[in-house]
Amino acid sequence: MAIIYFLQSDVVSTLLDAGVEIVVLTDDETKDRIAQRYTRPGLTFEGLRLKEANVYATKFKPRLQWLLAYLRRVGGSWRINTEAMDSHIWEVWVENGWKFRLGIWIPAAVAILVLRTFAFARNFLVRIQNRFIPHPNLYADLFALHKPDLVIASTAGWRLDRYLLREANLHNVPTMAAIVGWDNPSSYAIRGASMDYATCWSQLQKDELIYGSDWHPERVHIGGIPSYDGYFRKEWQLSKDDYFKLHDLDASRKLISYACSFVHFAPNYPNVEALSKLVSSEALTEPSQLLIRLHPSHFQDKPRIFADEREQIFALEKQYPNVHVVKPVALGGSLGYYGGEDMDEKSSMMVHSDVLVTVYSTMVVETAVHDTPIVAAVIDVPGGWNKKGKFSLSLKKIGNWPTHKRFRDAKAGRVASNEKELCDVINLYLKNPSLDAVERRKFIEDEITFTDGSSGKRTAEFILKILNS
Repeated sequence: MAIIYFLQSDVVSTLLDAGVEIVVLTDDETKDRIAQRYTRPGLTFEGLRLKEANVYATKFKPRLQWLLAYLRRVGGSWRINTEAMDSHIWEVWVENGWKFRLGIWIPAAVAILVLRTFAFARNFLVRIQNRFIPHPNLYADLFALHKPDLVIASTAGWRLDRYLLREANLHNVPTMAAIVGWDNPSSYAIRGASMDYATCWSQLQKDELIYGSDWHPERVHIGGIPSYDGYFRKEWQLSKDDYFKLHDLDASRKLISYACSFVHFAPNYPNVEALSKLVSSEALTEPSQLLIRLHPSHFQDKPRIFADEREQIFALEKQYPNVHVVKPVALGGSLGYYGGEDMDEKSSMMVHSDVLVTVYSTMVVETAVHDTPIVAAVIDVPGGWNKKGKFSLSLKKIGNWPTHKRFRDAKAGRVASNEKELCDVINLYLKNPSLDAVERRKFIEDEITFTDGSSGKRTAEFILKILNS
């Protein structure tokens, strides 16, 4: 997602035009391929050294580092909606044994109460984490070579970028978080390193940063989401004919798409199976077909549950003639299927679908940008994943997670909890595609602020302001 955010938007090009030299740190295994694609004077690529960072995370006092990361992940202030964080707390409880629960989880629960109540405790946690930096310093040679004036990450140190950001603090280099994920400020909260600035999508995200993890309001900029500029400018759309040919779709049938969700607490399969039966039984008001977009997590073989569901979905494609599957494009390396290489595919799917169904993934925002009707399907299977030691949570119960609740409250789409409701709401949209259009428009204005394709330039202008201050 960061590749799309920075390299496929106006952020990098605007900065280069202003005379800024940019060093992009990305996955080591795909660095050269990315560099060949984005060649321009002033733009340099270096490896992010993720393998080395991960070795440090898992080999040097791993339990303590894990605990600090866990507390950071779930210790955001009560002043924001903590439902997503709460779910992770119980996930950790279920997926670990009694020794862990007694020795770590219960003491951690006390710490979480303190963190959620007191700002000084959250800030203290950030300072403690800053002590964990690989030695010898992992990026010392890059700081010496490039002498950066600003280090920007796509998270606030919520992932392995925390080590780079902590090392930037050692060199007294200012840092900035460019928030890439819709749910990141509410799901990850406390910073993984001391941070100076942030640029985010909306006032909603800014409030989550301020009230959830104590950012100073004057240091948080609302720039929109640059990676969606191409949607508004219609840069990535194939024609309907070309797109239908790409997936062997029937032009005489309506297109129902299902975007598999990020949710790993419950299977996507009941939703997909229900849709497959609907389009194949002709239960919908118009002849239809189903296009299923697999999630990148479906290509993880550990845990096996995701890969198993992938194979179940491929089996549906073989079983039903009007069911088709599209998978995300793999960039390779540690990026896996998160490379952002298929924006044409994704945008074309959303614009040419008559109805898009998902759970509550970020694609509800992206689909609203395309003004396509949206259904959140939350059909549960008894027992969830039904795998020993794997935490399951009803899809119906995640409706109060912060971003999910905002989608529901905005009435930007409909929610279906069983096959009959799913059939009914899809039929409503097939009969009246403009239904909820006003609400969809208001939803994206609230969530991403700028709808004129200018977010990349606005974000770059904020970065320039910091560099020139």
